[in-house]
Amino acid sequence: MLLQYIDPGTGSMLFSVVIGLMTMLYFVGKAVLIRLKFVFSGGRAVISKNRVPLVIYSEGKRYWNVFKPILEALEHMEIRTVFYTSSEDDPVFLEHFEYIESEFIGQGNKAFTRLNFLEADVCLMTTPGLNVYQLKRSRGVRHYSHILHSVDDATGYRLFGLDYFDSVLLSGDYQKAHIRKLEEQRGIPRKELIVVGCPYLDVLKEKVAMLPKDRHDNFTVLVAPSWGKSGILSRYGSSLLDPLVDTGYSIIVRPHPQSWQSEQEMLKNLEERYTSKNNLEWDHRNENLQSLSRADIMISDFSGVIFDYVFLFDRPFLYVNNDFDARPYDAYDVDEQPWRFRVLPEIGYPLQEHDFNHIGEVL
Repeated sequence: MLLQYIDPGTGSMLFSVVIGLMTMLYFVGKAVLIRLKFVFSGGRAVISKNRVPLVIYSEGKRYWNVFKPILEALEHMEIRTVFYTSSEDDPVFLEHFEYIESEFIGQGNKAFTRLNFLEADVCLMTTPGLNVYQLKRSRGVRHYSHILHSVDDATGYRLFGLDYFDSVLLSGDYQKAHIRKLEEQRGIPRKELIVVGCPYLDVLKEKVAMLPKDRHDNFTVLVAPSWGKSGILSRYGSSLLDPLVDTGYSIIVRPHPQSWQSEQEMLKNLEERYTSKNNLEWDHRNENLQSLSRADIMISDFSGVIFDYVFLFDRPFLYVNNDFDARPYDAYDVDEQPWRFRVLPEIGYPLQEHDFNHIGEVL
């Protein structure tokens, strides 16, 4: 028997085609059914029982800090909301909301299939790439809104990350200009841009206040990179970690959550390399607060965790991003340097690859 291999990219494309056809047939059939009901009801309006005013989708429990204050505000205002999540153990299920209906809808393509047939007035999510990959704009949704979940550039997403949303909830005014530039360059409709702040920082600030005040004895360095080819773990790996371990300092390595999905082989090799090193530990936890609070200094690249560390703990950090490849990101289509890279030299210390061999002195 001949087995055919389908690579992930082709599989994703085929899934998109199939789902697109299914969605079209679903809504065409629904339109015909509504028209027939309209005729047989004597011309009275027919309201879909499946439509809800507001749907919020969360990719998983790591986004709970973003959505928690939003859901609490909606509950306070008595606004009926459906909260879909891709985590079976999402903290939302521990809440006792009266006006928020919560449901686990599976992960990956299973969740996207459910969302592609969604019927709602408004759908809010942190997930970028709407209408780019598997997650499509449903014909049954009138308005799609994206909320940024980092104090970072709005162009930090992969290409076309925000293009097909109707509105974007921003952390600050500094994120507006580049979105407008991309809209103009790409000839896409102007989105509603509304500054709402960064809700997850409010939640984290409350949690930081409850952390134990006791500090550790050994000087602790946190390595907290972004993911992808430009991330420091992927680009430098052991050439950075080896000299760090040799300092004798306590080293915490906390990869980006997406790395555990997209860079498993690289992380597995690094973990095996340092199995016998007692002063290096890996942080697999969902939340980063404990590692951030323990660290006396942090080494990162272009990750948004830099701003969490600075705003919540006001401690120093080093960054390595000279070789950042902007081609996969929206920032590549903007001539101006991203805000993130303009502000980092003002608040952090640049680290060069040739500094790795004497990293102890630099620290």
